Amino acid sequence: MSLATACRLDSYLVLPDVSMDDRITAAKQALGRECVILGHHYQRDEVIKFADIRGDSYKLSQQAAQAAGRYIVFCGVHFMAESADILGRASQQVVLPDLNAGCSMADMAEIGQVEDCWEQLLELGLTSDSGDQITPITYMNSTAAIKAFCGERGGLVCTSSNAAGAFRWAFAKTPKLFFLPDQHLGRNTGYALGIPLADMVTWDPYLPMGGIAPERLRSARVILWKGHCSVHQRFLPEHVDNARALYPGIRVIAHPECRWEVCQKADALGSTEKLIRLVAEAPAGGKFAIGTEIHLVNRVAKENPDKFVITLDDSGCLCTTMFRISPQHLCWALENLVEGNVVNRIAVREEVKYWAKVALDRMLEIQ
Repeated sequence: MSLATACRLDSYLVLPDVSMDDRITAAKQALGRECVILGHHYQRDEVIKFADIRGDSYKLSQQAAQAAGRYIVFCGVHFMAESADILGRASQQVVLPDLNAGCSMADMAEIGQVEDCWEQLLELGLTSDSGDQITPITYMNSTAAIKAFCGERGGLVCTSSNAAGAFRWAFAKTPKLFFLPDQHLGRNTGYALGIPLADMVTWDPYLPMGGIAPERLRSARVILWKGHCSVHQRFLPEHVDNARALYPGIRVIAHPECRWEVCQKADALGSTEKLIRLVAEAPAGGKFAIGTEIHLVNRVAKENPDKFVITLDDSGCLCTTMFRISPQHLCWALENLVEGNVVNRIAVREEVKYWAKVALDRMLEIQ
């Protein structure tokens, strides 16, 4: 980003949110079909109201690839914009309105650490370079480099909705699997498939040999990476108990990124799309406590006025990195596009893009 462009952004950031609405609308109209704005479910209302398409990360990337325009403005976080670039056409350019909109979970699996882990598994004789003894699986919430790592070693990507299918696919080809970066989704998925907790170990990248004894690594069926979502890890089992004590008959529904203890107490688990659907399809008068990001919970409550909807933790669990994208950032990105300037472009290197797409394409085979 040039100094001149950075200064222009600074001039936007001092303006009030409401002053952006007319300018964003005008920029959208000027760009027309050449630009599609994607808004993740966790995005703030002041931004997502301008989205042409709403959804979770993978749905949005798929929709972006099918869009007719040249520009994809992704109001999400960095790994989502990378996925849109991987799945999009060569003629499309992906813009992330604020480059500081990252993902703490994705950042917990750095490619150098993952490669070091794999080397240690190689030294123990637990796998090979081709991954013919352990299948690596990465959650969608990971960097393009991690997706490529899995693709090159016979693995794949999964979402929260098809993680079980990814596990079954992996076990059909190897006796072990290596799941990253979210230990909770991996543990919850494995347990739901009948894998005892004792058969799953957690690799800590900051400890020698992941903090796991070699014999435990050899006997384990699932090696989990020690990562988590900073939003979903905040929910605790006592939050479930408190909600039920305060509101008898309430249904507790949670995202599978929550802790195992929380998921065991919940009435239902699901991706963001499934959580939305569970409430929308319930009869009027239904009561729900939802264990996921607060913007999504508040939006679901507004869209279902005939139901009682609250967050599982009343202190509010905000995705702070998603919140970085403001109306000012969106307006700045769009008005630059109107002027012919592509700012904050997310472009994945071709060699990384190739193997990451292999991993994503394998995911499509299991749906």
